[in-house]
Amino acid sequence: MGCALFLAGDGPLRRVSAEEAAAYQGPGFVWLHVDRLEDADLPTLTGQGDIPDVAANALVATETRPRCDRIEDGALVNLRGLSDGPRDNGDRLVSIRLWVRKGRVNSVTRWPLAATRRVIGELETGKITDPGDLVAAFARAISTELDPEVADLGDRLDDCESALEDRQVYQMRSTIAEVRAAAIGYRRFVAPDRDALLTLAMLDFDWLAEDDRLHIREAADRFARMTEELEAVRERAALLHEQLTDMRTEQVDQRSLYISIVAFIFLPLTFITGLLGMNVEGIPYAERPWAFWGVVAFCVLVGLIVLGWFAGRHWLRR
Repeated sequence: MGCALFLAGDGPLRRVSAEEAAAYQGPGFVWLHVDRLEDADLPTLTGQGDIPDVAANALVATETRPRCDRIEDGALVNLRGLSDGPRDNGDRLVSIRLWVRKGRVNSVTRWPLAATRRVIGELETGKITDPGDLVAAFARAISTELDPEVADLGDRLDDCESALEDRQVYQMRSTIAEVRAAAIGYRRFVAPDRDALLTLAMLDFDWLAEDDRLHIREAADRFARMTEELEAVRERAALLHEQLTDMRTEQVDQRSLYISIVAFIFLPLTFITGLLGMNVEGIPYAERPWAFWGVVAFCVLVGLIVLGWFAGRHWLRR
């Protein structure tokens, strides 16, 4: 999309020029949105005289976190939502920065935000008529699209717990690590999103209607629920990781025990066969035809005695 100027709330949504946007004084509002911030967009973005330096710097900042600050009669709102496609650094949550005041909204995303298309769709249908509606629409769209992603993490952990009961230890290590990393990454921004929206809902602006506050609180409540779910996912993932480690240790111990049992059984047999296999004179019964099978039977008897001794001490139990 690049840099675009929209006029909404005064008839059908349409694009306008910078001169028309600056002169507009109608019942609607002007929305300047930069989808991918580049140096060429800075004059258009910050050239409007009603943007304080603090808000202008926040709009073009490289790194941000969710926040909401009141600056005179406007609000600086930063939110994080799902990106519209994969990113190079693997972080799926990207920021949208909004400077909102009566009749005007400036917004910036350095990476495409998935919720932007839904918000523009609501603008085209005439559901958004003022800046408060636009902020509430972004809050609602971001939280709605992020909610299934958080729920999916819990479902994946449920599958891991089912696989854990079947002792499928090695197959789930990467899944648990991915879920835990995703939960930590989402948790980093979901909780501040909630705090920012709650702060915005409590601010007294004439451009923020009561129904807008209701939608913002609803989105904040959704973010709060997602925060709790992410906390639960992170704790469950840590618990599953501990159980996985214990099961792997148990498997190693069990296999080491079996190896030790086999070695212990064959230890006396190796001694017997080594002793009788020496190529010297005087080996008892060397000339007897039954000598070989007698030694075999004796070795089997010794092996059974050792095995019975292990069973009597309950060393063969899992």
